[in-house]
Amino acid sequence: MSKFHKNRENKDISKENLDNDFPMEEIADENKDSDTDASEKTGTDNLAEQLEAEKQKNGELKDSYLRLMAEYDNYRKRTLKEKTEMLKSAGENVLSGLLPIIDDFERGLDIMRKSDNMEANLEGVELIYNKFMSFLNSQGVKPIETEGKEFDTEHYEAVTTIPAPSPELKGKIIDCIQKGYTLNDKVIRFAKVVVGE
Repeated sequence: MSKFHKNRENKDISKENLDNDFPMEEIADENKDSDTDASEKTGTDNLAEQLEAEKQKNGELKDSYLRLMAEYDNYRKRTLKEKTEMLKSAGENVLSGLLPIIDDFERGLDIMRKSDNMEANLEGVELIYNKFMSFLNSQGVKPIETEGKEFDTEHYEAVTTIPAPSPELKGKIIDCIQKGYTLNDKVIRFAKVVVGE
């Protein structure tokens, strides 16, 4: 064999030895597997972190919701209690305003029993009446005007009808049997009236 062939054989052998000792395809496959494993581990770690973050966020939202519901429940209970107390004491201002008028009535009755002067008694009763009407007016209670007004079912209740004394009184109120009242422009008692026809 020539020297050239021997060298070539040696190179082939050494190449075979190299290929046998370090199989390149296997090394590349191992690198691919380790890269895939690493990326799978990284992906799994990311998912686990995201899941943990979402759980924490969910817990915070749940806590916030529970606090809000508790605050609303407390607000509802507090308003209900305030409403109940307001209803209990709603008439307090009105009643305390009526007490001086009751005092005036008691004094007037006492004087009427001792005095025979009817004119003075009448004047005293009129003063008490005016004071009472003034108090009602300050509370928003006003009498409904009836004299000569057109009959209106929103404010009046016709007790009876009579022939009108003159043609211009047809459909108008001729007489008031019982006064009607409004409280802040809302009818609390209809005026009972006689209407001309």
